[in-house]
Amino acid sequence: MSLEHADVQWKAQRILKHALQSDKISHAYLFSGPSGTGRMEMARQFAKALFCSTDGWDACGECLECRKFDHGNQSDLIMVAPDGQSIKIDQIRELQRSLSYRSTQTGRVVYIIEAAEKMTIQAANSLLKFLEEPVSPIVAILITDNGQAVLPTIRSRTQWVPFLPMLPEAMLERLVAEGASPLLARAAVQLSSGLDGARQILQQNGFAEIRNLVIQLGKESTSRFTAAMITAQQQLFKTDLANHMDLLLSLLTLWFKDLTQVQAGRQDKLVFIDQLEWISSNAYNRSFAGWVSCMEHVLEAGKRMRANVSPQLAFEQLLVNLQEG
Repeated sequence: MSLEHADVQWKAQRILKHALQSDKISHAYLFSGPSGTGRMEMARQFAKALFCSTDGWDACGECLECRKFDHGNQSDLIMVAPDGQSIKIDQIRELQRSLSYRSTQTGRVVYIIEAAEKMTIQAANSLLKFLEEPVSPIVAILITDNGQAVLPTIRSRTQWVPFLPMLPEAMLERLVAEGASPLLARAAVQLSSGLDGARQILQQNGFAEIRNLVIQLGKESTSRFTAAMITAQQQLFKTDLANHMDLLLSLLTLWFKDLTQVQAGRQDKLVFIDQLEWISSNAYNRSFAGWVSCMEHVLEAGKRMRANVSPQLAFEQLLVNLQEG
């Protein structure tokens, strides 16, 4: 099963390859891991290999079944995705009707459920009955960001296939190849657990502006309190950027982390790499523990905002705390 993330997803590949080679196909698999890790791509590759007429661990790409799959004409592949915010019981009932009709025929049937954690309790229980009485030529592939969010009873009846987050370096390379700004992509990669999340951050309006504002606040917050307060009032709370406080605080945490990276001799790990000169010359203005304390102050401000403290009040208190150390 050729895959771009093959080096990262060796665990998942090994499980599926072994199943195909030994012809010990489980009736249900749970593909669990963050989005952007190639879960759907590998699910389709696995399904294609299951349909392939030739015996082997990979699809031949040439037989009738492979050609049908490639042209989207494989009627024995059934896809289920959330209808709105959830996968509803009617969707699972429809799936079961479709499967019971097909099970009277010969040959394999594969169904793939996207975002399996979004099944309603009724839908999950309905699927569970089906998983408890597996019909041999039917194979289920459940895809989820979080396997722990799937009912334990369903988890226990599926084979777990773990998908690991892509390495930050690989994500950065991919995003830059897609045309993203290297500086913005460097930050987005640190703020997300997968490629899709990083892409969403990069697409947010004002992300570049927020990053620039964080640089200014980062420089002013520990030594020029009045300037930092004015910057916050003028460039944050009088603009639309105030709607992105979570993102701003996350970036501010990364700013202070960069100062610890310089002290630890890891300049290559900097997120704000374009600010290397300033960060290097100011990294020893405080101790390592002092910068860690700054990160804790930022996290505390985020908690206060989530507890419904006025964002402006919480942020101004944060600036006081950062000044004091």
